[in-house]
Amino acid sequence: MPALMIHHVDLAVSDVDRTIEFYKAVLGPLGLGSHVRPVTDGEEDENVYRTYRGTEDVTYLRWGDQFIAFRQADGGEHHYYEVGIEHIAFYVDRKEDVDEAYQRCLDIGARIHFPPEEDRDMPGYYEMFVFDPDGMRVEVAYSPAVTTRGSAEG
Repeated sequence: MPALMIHHVDLAVSDVDRTIEFYKAVLGPLGLGSHVRPVTDGEEDENVYRTYRGTEDVTYLRWGDQFIAFRQADGGEHHYYEVGIEHIAFYVDRKEDVDEAYQRCLDIGARIHFPPEEDRDMPGYYEMFVFDPDGMRVEVAYSPAVTTRGSAEG
C-alpha cells in the first residue's frame, strides 16, 4: 500500500506566539491558516490539543491537507545544518507568490538566506529561503511540474 503524505511536522520553538506570527505573516496570504489554537488562563476549549506529556499545548497551522505544529521547547536552540531539520518547503501556485512571500519577509525584517531565484538544477523551479525566528530555514517554492495537490506530475 503506497504512502499518502506527511500529515504534519511538529516543531519545538523558543516562543510559540512569535513563531506563529512569523509563519502567518509570510504564508498566511497564501493559505496557511489556524487549525488548533491553545487556550490561556486555564480555560477549556474543544480546539486545544493537549500533548501526551500533559505539560504543553500544540498549535497546528493548516497548509492544504498537511499541518505544521508548534510547541514550546524545553530549552536549547536550533543551529542551522546541525542535527535536526535542515529546512521546510512550502509549494505555491505561482512564481509571483514566491516574490510576494519574499516581500513580506523583507517587510517584517526576517533574515533572508536566498532571495527568489530559479534553481540551477531544476528548470522552472523558483524558490526563496528565509530563516524563521529560531533559525530554522523555510523555503517557499513554485514548480510548474507540481500540481496544486502537492504531488509531482509524471
